[in-house]
Amino acid sequence: MQNGEDSINRTIKPRLEKLGADCEKIFTIDDDDVALTYTDKRIEKTIIETKAKLVIIDPVQAFWGKANMNAANGVRPVLKQLGAVAERTGCTIILVGHLRKSGGKSTYRGLGSIDIFAAARSVLTVGRADTDSNIRIIVHQKSNLAPSGPAQTFGLDSVNGFYWAGETDATADEVMNGKQHARPENKSTVAQIFIKSILQNGAVPSADILEMAVAHGIAEKTLQRAKSELCVYSRKVNGVWYWELPIEGVCGEVVEDEHGQNFQDGHCSPVTMLVDMTTLPEMEIVEGEVL
Repeated sequence: MQNGEDSINRTIKPRLEKLGADCEKIFTIDDDDVALTYTDKRIEKTIIETKAKLVIIDPVQAFWGKANMNAANGVRPVLKQLGAVAERTGCTIILVGHLRKSGGKSTYRGLGSIDIFAAARSVLTVGRADTDSNIRIIVHQKSNLAPSGPAQTFGLDSVNGFYWAGETDATADEVMNGKQHARPENKSTVAQIFIKSILQNGAVPSADILEMAVAHGIAEKTLQRAKSELCVYSRKVNGVWYWELPIEGVCGEVVEDEHGQNFQDGHCSPVTMLVDMTTLPEMEIVEGEVL
């Protein structure tokens, strides 16, 4: 992980620790004396020595060296060489870029030459949701090697930290121009909120839940998907199927619901985990050593 703006010890490390990262598996290159560039041989050397599977370089404009990031003839040779490193080592390289504040097509909003966007095989655009300041939206804007994935939302707040918040149909242009409210609200998220409100005081017969969902315009397929994402239990009592929320978001034993589907212990959507920060190792900036 190479960052050209934030302090490793004051900013990056605390964030990693808060998310429960194993800092023994995270490395950085000491570039205090010799500035790191994309063509620097230390990048491939460190990938090989640490057996890294992922390199994150942030921000994209900080490591061009003497190359002109605003010109095609400055961008293409540099990124071609970096791509060759990724291919030789089998390591994924992610470049994090900033966007211009001015509006317009999302494709042209990145700082530097459009060839940065063109050279990348996959581009993810991240923006803030206009309906909630804690929610961000990731749109798979470009994908040369595989089908594009659906847009995803995630949250960042002081209580839950990082958490996934479901799919959305917002586009990159809508996200970048603050117009994603023009799209329908995410159906799965609506269904999850509905289920939580119905079950907050205890178990409810599944037939009643389905009837109420239909009245709220929630399709049964959407309801079942939201149920699975929330790890909702199905229990049969005196011949009647009930739904109930799991305790503190943890799935329990294998049970069979009224549709004959099995839900296994621990199989549920991502949840935020609390960790003991005192058990995490200290970090220091030394080439080839752990952070």
